[in-house]
Amino acid sequence: MTAPRGAARSLRGFTGAGYHRGRPLAVQVLWFAALNLLFVRWWFPARLRPPLLRAFGAEVGRRVLIRHRVRVHWPWKLRVGDDVWIGEGAWLVNLEPITIGHDVCVSQGALLCTGSHQRRSPTFEFDNAPVTLEPGSWVAARAVVLRGVTVGAGAVVGAGAVARADVPPGAVLTTPTALTTPDGSGAVAARRTGPRDGGRR
Repeated sequence: MTAPRGAARSLRGFTGAGYHRGRPLAVQVLWFAALNLLFVRWWFPARLRPPLLRAFGAEVGRRVLIRHRVRVHWPWKLRVGDDVWIGEGAWLVNLEPITIGHDVCVSQGALLCTGSHQRRSPTFEFDNAPVTLEPGSWVAARAVVLRGVTVGAGAVVGAGAVARADVPPGAVLTTPTALTTPDGSGAVAARRTGPRDGGRR
């Protein structure tokens, strides 16, 4: 069911259908306590952040550096390869799984967001999908990667850019809708992924 164009939204009717947190409420509460009391703090040793994530079900590789003020919504929906850097203030909104390959850099203030809503749903239901960063990719400072997007191996999402669609391997995305291909052929339109009526944030 979709709402007529221009119709008012009824957020009171929101059901959250299709979204599963993946752990009991007690575990969720424990994680939010650990996140806010320890994980994000500047004084909490960086070497202890990967073990803390693993304790809550994350798969985290070796030699992973996670700076302070990094926020991870659900660790049990996170997979990180070896030799990954996650910069200060990055935010991983993983309502659905986020997979980060080896040798990936997620810079300061970047946002990886697996959540969205169906803009034509009268009750604004979820339209979530996983995010994948393939090996060797780079999400630069304050860049955004939205739900359902795969950033290909060796690709770059430039500072402040918004990846609404898949970024091909080796490509460089510098605006929300244009990217430069590895062969230097210039800017091309980025391919949109996901359902047409499921608006991305």
